[in-house]
Amino acid sequence: MNRPKQLATNVLWVISVAAVGIVIWCCVIKFFGLSKILLPNPVQVATAAIEHRSELWQGTIATGLAAAIGLTFAVAIGFLIAVVFSLSRKIRMAFFPYVVFLQTVPIVAIAPLLIIWSGYRFRTVVMITVIICLFPIINNVTAGLLAVDRELSDLFRLYGAGRSKKLLRLQIPTAVPHLMVGAKTSSGLAVIGAIVAEFFIGNGQNASGLGALMQDWQAYYKTDALIAALFASMLVGLILFGGVRLIGATLLRRWMWVSGAIEKT
Repeated sequence: MNRPKQLATNVLWVISVAAVGIVIWCCVIKFFGLSKILLPNPVQVATAAIEHRSELWQGTIATGLAAAIGLTFAVAIGFLIAVVFSLSRKIRMAFFPYVVFLQTVPIVAIAPLLIIWSGYRFRTVVMITVIICLFPIINNVTAGLLAVDRELSDLFRLYGAGRSKKLLRLQIPTAVPHLMVGAKTSSGLAVIGAIVAEFFIGNGQNASGLGALMQDWQAYYKTDALIAALFASMLVGLILFGGVRLIGATLLRRWMWVSGAIEKT
């Protein structure tokens, strides 16, 4: 199957699943006799989205920007930490439990502290997003840096390659696929982190992110607008995931070229 035909098939499947979901949605409302406050129908959600299109657009941009910046910082910081971990087993054993701490402690417990330290600002949203995205990056990149083929490692040692050359020419190219797996996982977490942070930031000032909008609309029982904001957050996540996947495909092509060059030496 050629690429355009495969893409068309995939789009058709997505549309079909969405259509079935809408039908089930409408059937549930009709069968249980649910009111608009409990569960509005798709038309009411679409109407609310049009009515609040300005707020939704601003909120989508604000949340998407915070998620993208947070994910970028998480990838950079997580990659550097993973490199340090790969260079020393003692450092890895001493500090890795603290990395796990970032994953196990609920972000809702850390967010209030960061707000006290950093204030009700956009940078606080980014900081919370970075924290929630770090663990998958560090964990996957560290595993990739340590998963070097023994024969290739011996080949580099045979040619007298130093630690830095081995890191740049062998370990990092090998870790690229693992980095992409971590980045894809963190792309979804980035949206969650940004929205959760905006829940807290929205308590202190007029924030424009989707989290703040959801909190405001929930207080007024605007369920239709809430669901519209939910779909907007899903769109942010899909765009972020798609961007990471596109970058990953480019890097993986480069990684395959480097791997082929190494095997020919």
